[in-house]
Amino acid sequence: MPEKFNLHIIIAEDDNDDADVIFETFTKNPNFGKVSLVPNGEELLNYLKDASTETPDVILTDINMPIVDGIEALQEILNNTELKNIPCFVYSTSINPSYKEKCDVLGVKAYLIKPYSFEAFEEIPKTILRIIEV
Repeated sequence: MPEKFNLHIIIAEDDNDDADVIFETFTKNPNFGKVSLVPNGEELLNYLKDASTETPDVILTDINMPIVDGIEALQEILNNTELKNIPCFVYSTSINPSYKEKCDVLGVKAYLIKPYSFEAFEEIPKTILRIIEV
């Protein structure tokens, strides 16, 4: 794991309002030096497969997205030998137990529920940092 104060996170989020809030939240956190944002799972996979892009230290994805959803993208990521060691996190408004179960089986580090307040969004980077801490 790279130095804790310069992490690169890529976030897959299709909702523009949520994307703005989560991007700002991670940008304000001093532990994240680079925040990349993509609109769906397909773009997440394209980013990760692009040899010209830097491999992120952390992946955060929404579940319900068009084209390729978060779980489909994570299945491909976590079954790829080059990508499977990147800590992956899910955040979603859905509390569907089958989603959480699928994520657990895949090896997702945590299933986070999307907050309803801006202040609560600020807990997401803190939670991720606590979980990936060695």
